[in-house]
Amino acid sequence: MSSVDHARPRRSVLAVPGSSDKMIEKAKGLDADAIFLDLEDAVAPIAKAEARGRIVSALNSGGWGDKLKVVRVNDWTTPWTHGDVIDVVGGAGANLDAILLPKVEDASHVQALDLLLTQVEKISGLPIGAIGIEPQIESARSLRNIDEIATASPRVQSLVFGPADMMASVNMRTLVVGEQPEGYDTGDAYHHILMTILLAARTHGLQAIDGPYLQIRDLDAFRRAAGRTAGLGFDGKWVLHPTQIDAANEIFSPRQADFDKAEQILEAYEFHTSESGGGRGAVMLGEEMIDEASRKMALVISGKGRAAGLLRSDQTQ
Repeated sequence: MSSVDHARPRRSVLAVPGSSDKMIEKAKGLDADAIFLDLEDAVAPIAKAEARGRIVSALNSGGWGDKLKVVRVNDWTTPWTHGDVIDVVGGAGANLDAILLPKVEDASHVQALDLLLTQVEKISGLPIGAIGIEPQIESARSLRNIDEIATASPRVQSLVFGPADMMASVNMRTLVVGEQPEGYDTGDAYHHILMTILLAARTHGLQAIDGPYLQIRDLDAFRRAAGRTAGLGFDGKWVLHPTQIDAANEIFSPRQADFDKAEQILEAYEFHTSESGGGRGAVMLGEEMIDEASRKMALVISGKGRAAGLLRSDQTQ
């Protein structure tokens, strides 16, 4: 069983090319919850071997604070996956939280990575199972197989939406990743995909992470896209530029007023359901009745708020 805490916040997940020392070094000082150093799309084929070495050096050099440190390897249809895992985990596995695996089509892709990780961990003297797996859901087939993917290994920590490849997979008629296709003028064309990922994540105790919004200069559009998935219940979103980080952290954190109310609900419910509080199952909090369902909803908001470092307003004076 993976020893990594699946609940660590991933509100903002910053993509960083593994071939750029400058961008990797800059990423260390940014406020993203998680960083993934990319060996896949952001690195040309001729630069992949060198990028592995850069990533190993960067992970081992420290300075990351409490960020989650992830590496995206190449997918299993390429000749590079095994080399990525052996070199990166063998060289810096003690300073790595998870492997992001792109283009996962079925459970066998996750299981193959699990087996390889276990071998490298054994050879390298690393704790078995400590490095997590984050599968990317990027095709119609992967969406159909999502429950099998989610349960393919106890290492799986989150399910990640890959919008561009998914749009190509289903022949969606747009070239703007994250925006509604022409002709789809009511509702959200991505809703079924997003909810399928979210429901699978919640069913199996995983986090759900939205993919990138590629128009990096349009922060308002990023906020709209992030707001939609945060509203559904996603835990975070990829960011491609430092300007998107603060927006993601804000949008995927509870509002202070909601956090305060959730904490008040939990406090009131705990008291009134106790013997000294009368042992009641449903009570009034102001003008609102609260019960066990209220407690469950409040636990979600409270947990996300505490993970984001929020404190109750009446405790910050």
